Amino acid sequence: MKVLKIISKSLFWLFVILLGLFSLAFLCCVCLYRSADYMEPQISLSPDKAVVTDSLRTYKDDWLRRSETGLWEMKLSGGPIERGEAFGKMAGDLLYRQEEVFVDQLHRYVPDSSYFSFLHKATVIFDRRLARNVPEEYRKEIKAMSEFCTHDFDVFGNPYERQLQYHSAHDIGHAMQDYMLVGCTSFGVWDGASKDSSLLIGRNFDFYVSDAFAENKIVMFFEPSEGHKFASVSWPGMIGVLSGMNDAGLTVCLLASKYEPPHSGTTPVSILAREILQYASTISEAYEIAESRKTFVCENILIGSSRDGRAAVIEKTPSHIDLYDVAQEEGLRKDRIVCTNHYQSESFRYKKANIENLRSSDSGFRFRRVEELLDSLGPAGPSEAAFILRDMKGPRGTDLGLCNDLSVNQAIAHHSVIFQPGKLRMYVSTSPWQFGKYVCYDLAKVFSDSLDYHSEIYSDTLARDSAAFSSGLVGRILKYKAMTARIRADSAITESFLHEYEAVNPNYYGTYLNVGDYLLRHGSDPCPSWEKAINLQAKPSESEAIRQKLSKYKNKHRHGKAS
Repeated sequence: MKVLKIISKSLFWLFVILLGLFSLAFLCCVCLYRSADYMEPQISLSPDKAVVTDSLRTYKDDWLRRSETGLWEMKLSGGPIERGEAFGKMAGDLLYRQEEVFVDQLHRYVPDSSYFSFLHKATVIFDRRLARNVPEEYRKEIKAMSEFCTHDFDVFGNPYERQLQYHSAHDIGHAMQDYMLVGCTSFGVWDGASKDSSLLIGRNFDFYVSDAFAENKIVMFFEPSEGHKFASVSWPGMIGVLSGMNDAGLTVCLLASKYEPPHSGTTPVSILAREILQYASTISEAYEIAESRKTFVCENILIGSSRDGRAAVIEKTPSHIDLYDVAQEEGLRKDRIVCTNHYQSESFRYKKANIENLRSSDSGFRFRRVEELLDSLGPAGPSEAAFILRDMKGPRGTDLGLCNDLSVNQAIAHHSVIFQPGKLRMYVSTSPWQFGKYVCYDLAKVFSDSLDYHSEIYSDTLARDSAAFSSGLVGRILKYKAMTARIRADSAITESFLHEYEAVNPNYYGTYLNVGDYLLRHGSDPCPSWEKAINLQAKPSESEAIRQKLSKYKNKHRHGKAS
């Protein structure tokens, strides 16, 4: 009896301690949540309204137009409040649509409303220091723009808070590299590797949320009251820079990397890229700005500089920074650089995390393929750059199937851009993905007082990939994506549908992975399909995941039969 009393008393005090710890943790979370300060600026706006027609919208000296190519083109000028106000007044419907698509996709990932609410509160806690790490200039710009955003989604915060957080959400997407939300590829050539010896940059921005998310791409032209004029390719609501070039011939391209887990919300990397593009003109100036800011994700920032005549990569993590410059590297070509989603500088190259990233991810495959293509094509110009960015093969030209994340062109790119910094020219891809034509914007022309924005403002084009259309490749990709959506949605499908699905994309491991997963959900044997998937080329981490699924299923059913 005495022993039972001791045990009961011990259990009681254990319960009290655990309850106390839980209560303390809960109170800490509440305090952290309430301590979040988004430092919302106080601003006043003009009563003037935008003039809106079907394809052209104007507000004072700024404009927004829909090109015949399907791209939106926007010019913003003045101080931060003026720029944000013009953005909001001319593009309110685009802001609504972009946010609607984004929130809808979040609900697809997290359908449970209570868990969704929990994740929102966790994001607020994570981002509680976000605003203090965003320069006031950009907070004012976001605030002015947000005045024209909807209140339909105020459950996630007011419009200003949401728009600020969405810049952080872009970083979180980059941090989720393992989930194939992002897998960007880029390269630069100059001197002997370039057709005209001048610097040329090519990049695919493979940041994927959904097809609808990429519907309204905007090529934005900024004439800020301070700093350089610049252009960037973005989506409605994103004032940060993902891919861009300024009037000094400096280019910035963001490419995710993987090295250490994200820290609490600091400067969104797109805001850092914006600051570089607006205020730097050389690689060293860009590095100085990058060094002054803390970011919470790991990123490669490919900087091309007309003044330096070359490109280099700023490699940044939440705790470290280094510059990868082939001019300083022994045993490498000095006239080109390739950058995907791993680090190459002395500081990171041989670290365990970087080696593991290279071993398990698709970054090295795409890196090697770009090097092979550069070797085989010889000195590159815009046409050769487009050829590389459209390539769907693996190293040594292996057939990877369609939409494989091992390939340079995964058919998920939000945009693809080719820069000629010395000529202030940038070629932007049009739909579908990189297969459509690239349209060239001459920044000297766009920023001139004589520009007639009532007609098309692009100066030149690179032809669409005619072979991809005539061969039926683009049609197969579209069909494959539509069929994949049906399979993943668990639509009622027939056996003949599955056979047709396999025939559309027979050399891609994901085809058989999807079929196997579907069969498993419907009580059929997935093993033959998964075994086919394992025998096709995928990144090592994906192949290993499929092997584990297969082994787990076989062990479970082997024991079931034995019993």
